[in-house]
Parts: sequence; C-alpha cells; structure tokens
Amino acid sequence: MLHLASRSPRRSELLARLGYTFGTLELDIPEHRQPSESAGEYVRRVAREKAGAGLLQVVAAPGAVVLGADTEVVLDDEVFGKPRDAEDAAAMLRRLSGRTHQVISAVSVVSAAREAQVVSESLVTVAPLHEDDIAHYLASGEWEGKAGAYGIQGRAQVLIAHLSGSFSGVMGLPMYETAKLLREFGIQPSIGMQSTGSMRA
Repeated sequence: MLHLASRSPRRSELLARLGYTFGTLELDIPEHRQPSESAGEYVRRVAREKAGAGLLQVVAAPGAVVLGADTEVVLDDEVFGKPRDAEDAAAMLRRLSGRTHQVISAVSVVSAAREAQVVSESLVTVAPLHEDDIAHYLASGEWEGKAGAYGIQGRAQVLIAHLSGSFSGVMGLPMYETAKLLREFGIQPSIGMQSTGSMRA
C-alpha cells in the first residue's frame, strides 16, 4: 500500500488527482539547512528524511511504500521557507518582486527493499509588485504555510509573469515525475478511488 509522508493538503490533492489510493502519515521532521549544504542538496535530503521516517511507521505492513516530498523556493541560493507571519511574508514577496527564482521539488519513494528519488526544478518569474498588490494578496491568507509566501494554484497566479517547468512541481508534487517513479515501485493508480485518510503513529 502507498503512504504519503506529508501533512500538505496540496500534495494529497495532487496524488489523488493521479488516481492513487493512499494513506497519509503525520510527521514532524526538522527542516533546517546545514551550513555547507546547497539548496538542492537540502531539498533532496529533507524529502529522503520524510520518506524514511514514514517508512519506520509502516515498515511492518507487507508491501508498504512511502512517498516523501519537499518543495522550496530559492533566490540567490537562499531558501525561502514558510513565512513566520504576515510581515515575514510581505518581506519575501518584496524580494521576489520583478525577479526570477527557482523552485526545487524533490520526491523520494522508499520501501523495505529499495529507495529512489526524482527532482523537478522550475523557474518562476514574479511580476513587479506594488505594495497594494502585496497587501491584497496577504489579505487572502493564501500565503500561510507556503514556501516563498505564495501558492501558485491560487490567487498568486495573477502575480506570476512566467513559469518554466512544472506547475504541479511548484505546487508541491511534480505529477509526471511522481507517476513515473511510483510505476518503478509497481504502484498503479486506481482511478476513482479516494485517499484512505490519515494514520497516526
């Protein structure tokens, strides 16, 4: 059985769109970049750690396969995590304004027998933002819990001038790469099935 090692409703939504039936695992994995770690290495490591921690919860279940993912916004080699508050979100949006940044999304899949990973990298150009644009977006509340203080699937689409790469990858789970990786583990979609819900360790 497939398990998603993530509390992200966006990842659950995207995985369900692909037609998979899966359970969700709630984890608390520290997300702190090491001083010598590149942005790409950091994203890949966090995805692996999520998948590995998830597998520890379900390893006793026959045929358990766990998917872990991490997505980060990167500008000038700085990783923009989730904003602490509205002021922090506004500061992030001001820095992204009028510039092209990178979004790295890593997906790790593990079972008792093997592990594998794919990485999707996209370039996102944010239009020049006025203070009114930022205030209006912050008022929507969509920035909460989003890396880089925006969710591309929502109202932030009007702030994005150009995207080169994977729209779903920027959302948090690159669908093409994820489906290809899961096929390697023998996981096939069951069209019409829904997620099996949440599982707590």
